[in-house]
Amino acid sequence: MSDSIQQSICLQPKFTPKKSFLDECVRVEVANIQALKISRPAVKDSLKYQQIFASIQDVGLVEPPVVMPVPGRSGYYFLLDGHLRIEALKDLGELEVDCLVATDDDTYSYNKRTNRLSAVQSNKMIVRAMGRGVSAERLGKALGLSPQTIKQKFRLLNGICAEVVALLGDTECPANVFNLLRQMKPLRQIEAAELMIGNKNLSGLLAKALLAATPPDQLAVARKPQPEQHVSAESIARLERELAALQMQIKTVEEDYGPDVLHLTVIKGYLTSLLANAAVVRWLARHQPEFLREFQSIAELTELPWGSDESALSA
Repeated sequence: MSDSIQQSICLQPKFTPKKSFLDECVRVEVANIQALKISRPAVKDSLKYQQIFASIQDVGLVEPPVVMPVPGRSGYYFLLDGHLRIEALKDLGELEVDCLVATDDDTYSYNKRTNRLSAVQSNKMIVRAMGRGVSAERLGKALGLSPQTIKQKFRLLNGICAEVVALLGDTECPANVFNLLRQMKPLRQIEAAELMIGNKNLSGLLAKALLAATPPDQLAVARKPQPEQHVSAESIARLERELAALQMQIKTVEEDYGPDVLHLTVIKGYLTSLLANAAVVRWLARHQPEFLREFQSIAELTELPWGSDESALSA
């Protein structure tokens, strides 16, 4: 490399990335934090809120909420992330909280980039904690769960082969799927897990179907023989009529499914970009809060509501 090229490179200004947050947390009065997202009244009855409330009450606040200064109002902040944590702090009577202060006007990237804890990861954390002497009662109190539920999570992977744990370890596989896989022999467990991943369907319904289709010699415990039942000709005819009607309904749904999903995808993308604008969110919160709630519900969809028997709204 010539001296002139080296000199020109050295003279170029170094790129310094802009910080998204202040270096230190800021102590903020809870009353001065204004939420940009309207929480539904029923949210306090949800399991997630009860777990957060119990965790803060028992071990304190682990992750600080994310706020952004309100322009022109010293000491006041918009709440970008941590709505349930703030609600729990209010219910616990806390007056101040340490917050992470954002410098970017971005209201939607936090939940979008959150990695949810999988059932396998939850099991490993509970096993590690109980291995260090933490009781099921204390864990249950911190997580808002009963000691029996903690013990069930502790035993989640009993009877599950290591290959299946590796396959499903980082997926959002429901815990009840492992209870179904446990009833199969290891090779069938691996086959079932690969089929579920290949079909991008980790629901309990598919696991039940795979268990029902498992040959008796591939079950961990042989099924009890079922007594033979006589089926009348009337029952068969009625079943055929119901099946024909169901096929017609399925055909109708198939014709509309593609356009409906396309429209929903376009709408979701538009609403996501719209709600990324803090000014729009503030205006909707003040003037059309009911629209804001519905827009947020659509933008937060990760799958169609009927896509899994385990679908739930994450806060």
